[in-house]
Amino acid sequence: MNVCVFLSAADLDERYTGPAREFAELLGKGGHTLVWGGSDTGLMKVVADGVQATGGRLVGVSVELLRGKARKGADEMVITADLAERKALLLSRSEAVVVLAGGLGTLDEVTEVLELKKHGLHRKPIVLLNTDGFYDGLILQLRRMDDDGFLPLPLDELVHFAPDPAAVMAFLGA
Repeated sequence: MNVCVFLSAADLDERYTGPAREFAELLGKGGHTLVWGGSDTGLMKVVADGVQATGGRLVGVSVELLRGKARKGADEMVITADLAERKALLLSRSEAVVVLAGGLGTLDEVTEVLELKKHGLHRKPIVLLNTDGFYDGLILQLRRMDDDGFLPLPLDELVHFAPDPAAVMAFLGA
């Protein structure tokens, strides 16, 4: 399975890198392909290293302004002109989306794929890995949107929340 992973390119502490590494190893051992932002820094590097070390493939989709941070040695690396093209390509090259801890770029990516799914423009599963309660606030907001009628379909049809990497893989059936 080609799994798009949105996550941080920042160097973070073990409470985030540990679960990211565990998820990467499960992905690689399962023979899956990581489709990610292509960076060789931070959590992006941790996940790419783990997938590659356990036999998975790496398909990076970087952007011209970050070309210098693109991972050398990926199975495939595509450089896009801008972030919008990057997001579209990441989604089109994947069969599922998993969201790990990240900053504004990750938040932008997850809200866009949720919006596209809401409008029926894709039917791919989207899973938020809620490491150390990182997405508790977002989950609360999404539930409020659902409860107050802002979503045209039930929240559980849009996104799944997973407490740990094993639960992500179980949900994906991978």
